[in-house]
Amino acid sequence: MASGSTLLRLALAYGFCGFSLRQASAWAEAAGIATLSDVALLNRLRKAAPWLGYLLSAKLADSAPPPVARAAGRRIRLIDATTISVPGSTGTDYRLHLGYNLLHQAFDHLELTASSGGESLTRFSFAAGDLILADRGYSHRKGLASVVRAGADFLVRLSWKTIPLQTTAGEPFDLLAALRGLPEAESQSFNVEVVALPQAGLPALKVQLIAVRRSEAAAAAARRGIISLHRRPRLTIDPRTLEMAGYICLLTSLGPPDLKAAEALELYRYRWQVELAFKRLKGLLALDALPAKDPALVHAIVYAKLLAALLLDDLTDRYLSFSPWGYRLAPAPALDLAN
Repeated sequence: MASGSTLLRLALAYGFCGFSLRQASAWAEAAGIATLSDVALLNRLRKAAPWLGYLLSAKLADSAPPPVARAAGRRIRLIDATTISVPGSTGTDYRLHLGYNLLHQAFDHLELTASSGGESLTRFSFAAGDLILADRGYSHRKGLASVVRAGADFLVRLSWKTIPLQTTAGEPFDLLAALRGLPEAESQSFNVEVVALPQAGLPALKVQLIAVRRSEAAAAAARRGIISLHRRPRLTIDPRTLEMAGYICLLTSLGPPDLKAAEALELYRYRWQVELAFKRLKGLLALDALPAKDPALVHAIVYAKLLAALLLDDLTDRYLSFSPWGYRLAPAPALDLAN
């Protein structure tokens, strides 16, 4: 093959455009790009996965600028993961871990692992001033401690089974007793600590627990979901799990002066942005429609799709920033159309 650009074009044709190996080979020959069989292309793509991963990392570094001052001096990052399955599979074969920059609405971290690669904040690197938003799958003491050590802060959904809490005096904190006293439609915060884990070298963390009672309809729907998940395996449901379904609990390393309870609940709603990003990747780029089972080829396909997604972001940004006068203007003040 004559050049890396030729290999990249073939990888995008196969991994992103959805060509089969035979179609990609035929397209390359018809376009005068390269002459090779589908078997030869397969062998090249299998070996190209590390190189495509390197290109993806370089593009991410180019697309994700370092933190800059915001209104509160923070870069807000959403952390989550999604699953990928190979053809014929009925379970999870790979897990894609992603960091999402809320301001730029773009990914700034991508990591593909086997299904055994669990969700953890320790997979990510953080900068001082970052504010990390994550679901309860990331609610583990080791991960939260890694965020604080980096000088960043977190706002995560509480997993009451994995995060034991204590009062600031070091006494056990009765979570359910505190939640039962919540008034309806009002949020409340508690200054507590995450219990230390000395055997792992993890000290106690001072945190703010933020809680709100769900409406009866929302709580009932959540309980039905829990019961449905436990019905087939016939597992016993802990009564506390059903009671906790009546509340939304968040945990943050920021104190009330920096992040009030109502503000935290509103901010956490933005975590849905990463869910929408997943839907775009799977719906528009068919991220979960893998045409191969071979691990090396799977990595090449996923890297090609993600690299194409970043390139499309660039093209979209250039289109949106186009102007007849050739440069961007400062944001215009909002117009009052009522008058």
